[in-house]
Amino acid sequence: MLLSRFRYELIKEEKHTHARLGRIYTPHGVIETPVFMPVGTQATVKAMTPEELKEIGAEIILSNTYHLYLRPGHELVKKAGGLHSFMHWDRPILTDSGGYQVFSLSDLREITQDGVYFKSYLDGSGHFIGPEKAMEIENALGADIIMCFDECAPYPAEWEYVKKSSDMTIEWAKRCKAGNSRPDEQALFGILQGGLYKDIRIENAKRMADLDFPGYSIGGLSVGEPKDLMLDAIETVENYMPKNKPRYLMGVGSPDLLIEGAIRGIDMFDCVLPTRIARNGTVLTSHGKLVVRNAQYAEDFTPLDSECDCYVCRNYTRAYIRHLFKAGEILAARLASYHNIYFLVKLMDKIREAIKEDELIEFKKEFFAKYGYEL
Repeated sequence: MLLSRFRYELIKEEKHTHARLGRIYTPHGVIETPVFMPVGTQATVKAMTPEELKEIGAEIILSNTYHLYLRPGHELVKKAGGLHSFMHWDRPILTDSGGYQVFSLSDLREITQDGVYFKSYLDGSGHFIGPEKAMEIENALGADIIMCFDECAPYPAEWEYVKKSSDMTIEWAKRCKAGNSRPDEQALFGILQGGLYKDIRIENAKRMADLDFPGYSIGGLSVGEPKDLMLDAIETVENYMPKNKPRYLMGVGSPDLLIEGAIRGIDMFDCVLPTRIARNGTVLTSHGKLVVRNAQYAEDFTPLDSECDCYVCRNYTRAYIRHLFKAGEILAARLASYHNIYFLVKLMDKIREAIKEDELIEFKKEFFAKYGYEL
């Protein structure tokens, strides 16, 4: 049964692919899907203001449960009126469960049936997060969409380990559902696990669907596996995910995989990629990545992307932005981040338009050829 303040509307399925147009209705607004969610790990999308994100067209952002639990603490955020008030963002927010971050602390954590004991990356202090604690934190943060606590198995991993991990994720999902104290305000998504083993993925997807969550995400991918194996894993579970609920591919945001994921019926994506590479002087353009800090752009007075109409491309040149990077100026990261997020948000606009016209495969061919991807 869908939540009273959260629902997914399937508007159209493309004729030649599994791509879908949809809308997600939340307490803080409507999200057009497929959608890319900029990542605001510490209650901020790095180098960006909320006003700039709105100007770009971002409809939803993601924040990180693990980091906000450690600093400033979920109780402080709750006192501030929740994440929306705390960070001055009045559109939808999704918080992950912290499971992936705990997974990445392989030398600092111990996984048990109850949950995970780990040491803080900030000061080495000991902590415990289990399903109930994850729900306490996420309920306090107050995001519109929250995620079940799960274990993200590493790649590669043995079948036995992944099966045990997958089973535990199901049990944790049950406990998360029981522990969500705000089900009418916060939509809790289940996370599908199973590594690259088709039998485990299918069984996990079936069992998770039986738990009747408002939405489902595909976890355990984008952890180092080859792209073709990732896409195969998505195809493996696609038919086992309820059609009338949103589908979220976690941690994926490169232009090629946004298109490939949409073709395979994915509705939601997130990734730190646009802001992370921006801080290192790399920008996304219609003709591929461009390392603007390179010497060849010292006297290049053209925009980052001649086909882009964002604020940065309308007002600044490659030469100027390169100068900012070489001088260590903060504005360099701000301008590059703005452009990169804009590029991905507008790419999703184009993907939705292509789905509307039943032309996503043609769009993929044209985009890949211009960007430099192999078909």
